[in-house]
Amino acid sequence: MAGITKLKQLISEMEPVLNDGKYVFASVSDVKAIPRDKTLCEIKEREGVTVVMTQADADDFNITYQYVAAWITLNIHSALHAVGLTAAFSTALTDASISCNVIAGFYHDHIFIDYKDKDKAMNTLIELTRKYRS
Repeated sequence: MAGITKLKQLISEMEPVLNDGKYVFASVSDVKAIPRDKTLCEIKEREGVTVVMTQADADDFNITYQYVAAWITLNIHSALHAVGLTAAFSTALTDASISCNVIAGFYHDHIFIDYKDKDKAMNTLIELTRKYRS
C-alpha cells in the first residue's frame, strides 16, 4: 500500500500513540559494542554515530546522554514525499512550547519530545487532529 500524501487526511487521521519507556539520543564511536536489538535507530554523522535507545539500555552500556525523551508514533502511513505533515505537527508543538526531534520511518513518523512534556504533547497532537476533522 502506498503512503498517504494528502495533508488534511494525514493530520486528521495521524493517531498519535505514546510508546512506553524513556529514550535517549547518544553519540558513540563504536556501534559494534552495542547489540543491534538494543538500538531503535542510528544515523552516521561526521562526529560519530547517533543512536536512539532506551534510557535503561544506555545506562546498562554506560553510554553518556543529555536528553531523556518520550517517543510518539503517528500511526498513519505517511508517504516519505508527503508535504506539510512535519510542519503542521511541529508548529503545533512549537506553539505549545514543546521541542521535538523527528525521525521518519518508511511507514510512520516518530516524534521524540522531552519526557516531562509527553502528556502535553499528546494533548496538543490530539487537538490538532480534531481541528482537521471538522
